Amino acid sequence: MIERIRTYLLEHELDAPIGFSQWYYSKRNALLIQVVDSSGASGWGECYGPAAVTQTAVEQFYAPLLMGQDALSNERLWSMCWHASHDFAMQGVMMGAISGLDMALLDLKGKLLNVSASVLMGGAEQDQLEGYATGMYFTRQDEHALLDSILTEAGHHVANGFGALKIKVGKNIAFDRMLIEAMRKTFPESVLMADSNHAYDLNEAIEMGHWLEAHQYRWFEEPLSPTQPAALATLCEKLDIAVATGECEQTRWGFEKLLHAGAATILQPDMAYCGGPTEALKIRALASAKGVNVVPHCWGTQLNLACAAHFLATASVEPGRAESQALLLEVDNSPNPMRTEIYKASVVVSGGCVQVPQGAGLGVEPDLKEMQPFCINQTEIKNDADVSNVDRSKSGRFEQTY
Repeated sequence: MIERIRTYLLEHELDAPIGFSQWYYSKRNALLIQVVDSSGASGWGECYGPAAVTQTAVEQFYAPLLMGQDALSNERLWSMCWHASHDFAMQGVMMGAISGLDMALLDLKGKLLNVSASVLMGGAEQDQLEGYATGMYFTRQDEHALLDSILTEAGHHVANGFGALKIKVGKNIAFDRMLIEAMRKTFPESVLMADSNHAYDLNEAIEMGHWLEAHQYRWFEEPLSPTQPAALATLCEKLDIAVATGECEQTRWGFEKLLHAGAATILQPDMAYCGGPTEALKIRALASAKGVNVVPHCWGTQLNLACAAHFLATASVEPGRAESQALLLEVDNSPNPMRTEIYKASVVVSGGCVQVPQGAGLGVEPDLKEMQPFCINQTEIKNDADVSNVDRSKSGRFEQTY
């Protein structure tokens, strides 16, 4: 029985802003969720999106609904949350809140049953995944210096064993072309991908897609706005390179629209935003019927990375053959001390490979003591007589609880 739900809003000011096609980040934030069972076991989840807003959605709306519920009934609880907010929150921040709760319930279920999340997802096909390094963000400097710094960073990732790299594009056409070409010349043996974060219009995306093809990039990520599935479908028809999208999309219904439009050749749901791992499995089932592979977007901390690793480890490559091309797991390498420093058990990444956690549940565990310096707001909801009770005595400061 679910007895408590705690949320932890974490924040860290970066030494220097990092940017992509749309804006620059000066700080990183995260929202972690802890679901506590009457046995004392805890499951942990993570939400992707505006952390402070998502925290309110968990605290004020969904957590009270879950008090006293059977912690093993994660599918039923997902549906309960979905129907409770169906009229006004089929997508957006509140679905991000459901995602983190769903991840926490999966982690808790694995711990209560003493099995890994991979087992709960149907069984792992592999215990080690090939990772690709995400990073190479823009910084505020002269473009020639920026190009040099991106190539230098990429070289560090290659030296650390990563055989695959994903760069940011979408700064401007001239710089993008220069960066794409320089990366291929500098790293001729690497698998390369490019992510524009929906920077281009259709004509620009066609031009850049052909440039990526000429330099043998594997996929073109978020080339167009996610609001334009018809344009994405046109782009897929015009290009040979795979078009990847979906980090901004949510639920099986949202992804079904992309599939119906023919708007992607790779889908990229984020476990902490798309509806959680329970919904991601349904998205993957829909995609498999269209012969489309699902490769999760992964941004944040160890919880999202572990969940994505379990999900990808249980995937069958479409269409399937004896020697299939590996599905690559995103490994964020951008500045973020909260990604690893607040965990006492983490995903092992070595030589560019990711070990799928073997412990119960997600197989990673936050360290409350190490979390303390980053926590700017904590809430707790208890299973009291009034199940809507929110313990605000802990809001705004960190309380170490076990």
